[in-house]
Amino acid sequence: MKVTALAGGIGAAKFLLGLQDSTPVDEITIIANTGDDIELYGLRICPDIDTVTYTLAGVVNQATGWGVANDTFACLSSLARYWGPAWFNLGDRDLATHMYRTQQLRSGRSLTEVTDEIRSALGVGPKILPMTDAYAPTTVVTDEGEMHLQEYFVRRKCEPRVRQIRCADPGAAAPGVEQAIKEAAVAIICPSNPFISIGPILATPGVIESLRVTTARVVAITPIVGGRALKGPTAEMLRDLGHEVSSASVARLYREFVDSFVLDNQDANLRSSIEAMGIRVLTTDTVMDSPDDKRRLACEVLDWVTSDAARGGGRLQQ
Repeated sequence: MKVTALAGGIGAAKFLLGLQDSTPVDEITIIANTGDDIELYGLRICPDIDTVTYTLAGVVNQATGWGVANDTFACLSSLARYWGPAWFNLGDRDLATHMYRTQQLRSGRSLTEVTDEIRSALGVGPKILPMTDAYAPTTVVTDEGEMHLQEYFVRRKCEPRVRQIRCADPGAAAPGVEQAIKEAAVAIICPSNPFISIGPILATPGVIESLRVTTARVVAITPIVGGRALKGPTAEMLRDLGHEVSSASVARLYREFVDSFVLDNQDANLRSSIEAMGIRVLTTDTVMDSPDDKRRLACEVLDWVTSDAARGGGRLQQ
């Protein structure tokens, strides 16, 4: 059973680790957000691709959810002498990835090719595709002006109020992206920020169209639990952009192409409002604190979606 997942960073990586442990890895394709890519110190940095890759490789820093475990920061300390205070932490082992990626891109290779090579070198089984080969950074319009997503997220620690999210035009999806969605049996929108993690993927030409026409069951997993985000600024962005801070708001953002939605037990009261959108709902524990939690959720989602499909379930009639 082919499974394609649209993924952002830490929340998605947790779920994907459970998926990797419960599904044949050669059946999994991950389409990773590159809207948060940034060029610093002359290097191309791909935070979401790297978080997913490091997590599946078992080398991620468990305390932060990003970067490499037991990394050192000697190079960054030295760079600060020339560039000034560092606001984006890059460990020495992590820098090796960015240096290799940048050199390969400058030699004419595509981000798709380099991502696959790094994945293979780190022993990761599932295929990882960038959403696009182009450099298409997301910017955030705030009450203090427009800034790169990473400046808002890391440098300013999400303090400014968000007025608008601007996804850059990537021109085209990376090779294999549309095919992976259309040929999947299940397409999963991981529990990621819908604006800055999933939004740029959806803004990539051909992605939403592929989600609409695919025969796959398209299921989204909530990133909001009990009216808050377990990680990142999803709740604040929902509020600032005029949405209710709830799982129902996330489902509403995806309603034109999802037929299934995974809701946390804490928000079971929202089930009927989501079903009223024509979307089937699974209510379960979506919090992933342990490896067992990650595997359980992945298995529950796949079992539910496939069993529902076997019964002939599709989008509910509104």
